[in-house]
Amino acid sequence: MRWLVLYARSRQVPAALAVAVAVAGGLAIWALAGDGGAAVPGDPRPAALVLTVAAAVASTGLGGQDHALDRTAAIRWWTRRTAHVLLAGTAACGMVLGLRVLGADLATTAFVVRDAAGLMGLAALGAAVCGAAHAWTLPVGRLALSSFSPPLTGVPQEAVTWMLQPPGTVAATCTALTLTATGTIAYAVTGPRG
Repeated sequence: MRWLVLYARSRQVPAALAVAVAVAGGLAIWALAGDGGAAVPGDPRPAALVLTVAAAVASTGLGGQDHALDRTAAIRWWTRRTAHVLLAGTAACGMVLGLRVLGADLATTAFVVRDAAGLMGLAALGAAVCGAAHAWTLPVGRLALSSFSPPLTGVPQEAVTWMLQPPGTVAATCTALTLTATGTIAYAVTGPRG
């Protein structure tokens, strides 16, 4: 159990959790305050924003302080890396779905699970390609692209704006699953870029 505590501390898990909980709490207060109708009921943007922040702060912990140690074969890093991505995605889901206790129902469970999985896949891909320090750019960039994409129609629009699509959208779900699998496998096999 001691290795788990050391691993979590070396990957800045407590700090990432604190930031993600603070953002989720702020959003819950905003949602509960009834902002005068600025947010439309069923609007997916607040939930997507919280999940993006959770993925971005979790991405900083996808690499340790010693890049040579992250690349060593002395231990099975791929299992720890895979578990790290999956647990971070689960924590993001739990945070957003936990806001229901406070009365802030931001999105459906299917929407939250799909977006959390896709965003953590993007964060993992970012760590493998850009390094852990810059892995946050992929989830944040994807949110910006989804929010401000030019008008498209049909399947291309659903794939580009997958984060904001309703949960039953096939193209959005396929895009999220592809990002999850690609990012997790790339990060698990190669580790963070040094």
